[in-house]
Amino acid sequence: MVRVKSGLQSKRRHKKVLKLAKGYWMTRHKQFQKAKEAVLHAGEYAFKGRKSKKREFRKLWIIRVNAAVRTLGLTYSQFIQKLNAKKVGIDRKILSKLALDYPKVFEKVVEKVK
Repeated sequence: MVRVKSGLQSKRRHKKVLKLAKGYWMTRHKQFQKAKEAVLHAGEYAFKGRKSKKREFRKLWIIRVNAAVRTLGLTYSQFIQKLNAKKVGIDRKILSKLALDYPKVFEKVVEKVK
């Protein structure tokens, strides 16, 4: 029977994991077992982060629009309700960008909705 040695595959796998763990603290970038565990956790956190990023940005846009609309005499909920009633199809991201970078244009949008 032929004996199969898997040294090369192990070496490649270890190198791949250790490369992913580069820059980690203490033994987590040196020892394969610790590095593997750290890389797995990092992957989980990255996955969660990609999901929560969307939530966080939406929150930020809402806060910005709310602040800008309040200076013009409306609340955020009233503004969104009137936007929907007038069938204005601008999303929160664009509204936030307008409020931050182009206040005159944003004012015109609010006046149109009022």
